[in-house]
Amino acid sequence: MKYKTVCVILPTLNEEPTIGKVIDEIPREQLTKEGYRVQVLVVDGVSTDRTIEVAKSRGVRVIVEPRRGKARAMRTAFDAVKADYVFMLDADYTYPATYIPEMLKLLQKYPAVIGSRLKGKREDGSMRRFNTIGNYLLTWLANILYLTWISDLCTGYWGFRGEVIGNIRLTSDGFQLEAELLTQLRKKGYKIGEIPVYYRCREGKVKLSGLKDGLRIARFLIVHRFQAT
Repeated sequence: MKYKTVCVILPTLNEEPTIGKVIDEIPREQLTKEGYRVQVLVVDGVSTDRTIEVAKSRGVRVIVEPRRGKARAMRTAFDAVKADYVFMLDADYTYPATYIPEMLKLLQKYPAVIGSRLKGKREDGSMRRFNTIGNYLLTWLANILYLTWISDLCTGYWGFRGEVIGNIRLTSDGFQLEAELLTQLRKKGYKIGEIPVYYRCREGKVKLSGLKDGLRIARFLIVHRFQAT
């Protein structure tokens, strides 16, 4: 039997308390039984804690990206990955990796899939009211500008068919990553599916700065709507 490959990308920066739990939760045994070969790739932004050591102790591949920023890490990861299906998952243990098999099924219909916190259930305290409202507003803006129907623009849980990765060219470095993924996918005509996911409280410091990052994302969406691909 010819196996198809799945690569799970985990961008990290000082995620020592959670990276091991995220890797352990990836349902590799189930995916293997379903006919997939699973790779896990950690792209680390020069952590100052033991994130890299913990990841390596789980036997996964680690790339160190000295230039800071989640989007920069994902650009490096996309250049390094060749797989039939690619997932991006935050390494802070907020998104359960157990949804990957369900997202794989949806990827048979859609070129890209997101895990939606706003359609799913959220652990008490996982999102402040201000952040929830901001996410709804940014998603509404994205849907108006790009004629799509997603429910959670800023989710950190994405899945792609492998060929899609080769057709998008990320240029941002910071927290505009998810907005840029949407703009690139829609401008190239890709439809985006979604599933509701459970969202857990983050362990450790929140890395977004709230209003400032929200305004940057809104500006990015507006500016890039009128730029050529």
